[in-house]
Amino acid sequence: MSKYKILYVSSEIDPFLKTTYVSDYVRKLPQAMQEKGMEIRILVPRFGLINERKNRLHEVVRLSGINITVGDEEKPLIIKVASIPNAKLQVYFIDNEDYFHRKSVFTDKDNKFYEDNDERAIFFCKGVIETIKKLGWSPDIVHCNDWMTSLIPMYLKTTYKNDPVFKDAKTVFTYFDNDFNYKFDQSLLWKAKMLDIDDEALSPLQTADYSGFINIGAAYADTVIKINNGNSSRSDDVLPATGHTKFASLEDDDSDEFSERHYHIYNELVSC
Repeated sequence: MSKYKILYVSSEIDPFLKTTYVSDYVRKLPQAMQEKGMEIRILVPRFGLINERKNRLHEVVRLSGINITVGDEEKPLIIKVASIPNAKLQVYFIDNEDYFHRKSVFTDKDNKFYEDNDERAIFFCKGVIETIKKLGWSPDIVHCNDWMTSLIPMYLKTTYKNDPVFKDAKTVFTYFDNDFNYKFDQSLLWKAKMLDIDDEALSPLQTADYSGFINIGAAYADTVIKINNGNSSRSDDVLPATGHTKFASLEDDDSDEFSERHYHIYNELVSC
């Protein structure tokens, strides 16, 4: 059995934060892969709902201190880490006071979608890449989960395509029955830009809504996975522009076959 280094990126993970099925998926899949001998890293945002004292988060000073650019602004990146109880898995948390210290995830107390959720996603995606660079750990597979991580495949195929840490990495983008009814203004495209990224590269994102995020993840990932976990959602109508990518639609279950399907996808991807 081939042994890979797999980076999992997600908006949440059980037991630190659980608001959707994503947290369960990203909890069980890395452990299943670790039990197969894979080397695992997990990165998530440090949303304000996560209790640092209860979950024993502590700052990793050697990884913190980078400034991340979002549009014209630079904001400091803080990295924290904690271990999943009863598992030999560490989770790294991307933190920033302006973006992640609210006592909610994507909506305020009146259930209004935060207008800067696009900036939070951009900061998170860039922060993940810079954290892994600083770790000096070269993943074979970067597995991105849900809309908030969808810019990572694009950044890795453009600005970071020749970076020695990522130049051989393959990307997987998984999307779920989670969506939002909000349209960002067109400044989203400008804020998401980096070196070597032009308007054409960002065209899948031009709708500036949920489908835009899903489509840009699908357009740049090497493999796209749709997880069907029994909920009715607009995401069923989102047809990613997969182009050269491979596409798999999987029904969620807790069997060993579920993890075996993922391992087969990883193995086929790296072997290409």
